[in-house]
Order: sequence, then structure tokens, then C-alpha cells
Amino acid sequence: QVQLVESGGGSVQAGGSLRLSCASPGYTYSRYCLAWFRQAPGEEREFVSRLDFDGDTRYADFVKGRFTVSKDNYKINQYLQMNSLKPEDTAMYYCAAGRGSCYTYGPEGYNYWGQGTQVTVSS
Repeated sequence: QVQLVESGGGSVQAGGSLRLSCASPGYTYSRYCLAWFRQAPGEEREFVSRLDFDGDTRYADFVKGRFTVSKDNYKINQYLQMNSLKPEDTAMYYCAAGRGSCYTYGPEGYNYWGQGTQVTVSS
């Protein structure tokens, strides 16, 4: 069973940066699609980024050029560097992992989820 543990959320002013981490305790080497989603109060969970095991990355249009996803080799650990944060980025951020190659931008394609970490951006 894969467990995902997130950290790095917090409160920043607009224009600031945060780096989210998502760790999977223990050594794991397999083919997983890693993703970040976010959910604001009263809103649907929405796709932020995904990172395939071959390194292919995709981003939602609203974070392109501001957010960068990366991972550790041979592990399911991933990171989300968030720069130039805006108040509309305020949400609970979730990391996710899905077995096999990435094939969807929807949350239904992921088998494992972190507990979420809150990001709050003030104007």
C-alpha cells in the first residue's frame, strides 16, 4: 500500500513562493504517474500538474510558467515549486499517484492520495 505524506503548505503574500513536498515512506521503484490537484472551498477538485515516470510533465494552463513539478529518481517522492503565487491559488493541495503511465487529467485516474496541505495566498 502506497502512503503519500505532504508538507510545505502555508500562508504567503501574493507574488511569494512555496514548495510542496509529497513523500512516500520507504523505497519504491515502479511505474507511477504522479500528480497534484487542488480544491478550494465549494469547488471541484482540479488538476494542477502531472509527471509521468518517463519525465513527461503537463500543467494546467493557470499554472504554466509559475509552477514546476519534479521528482526523486526511483521513488514516488515529488515536489511542486510554486512561484508568483496569486490569491486565486488559495486551496487545499493534494498529491496523488496512479499505477502505470499517465492517461487522464481527472482525479479518477489515481489510486493513492495524500491528506492535503493548505496553501493560502493573501493580496
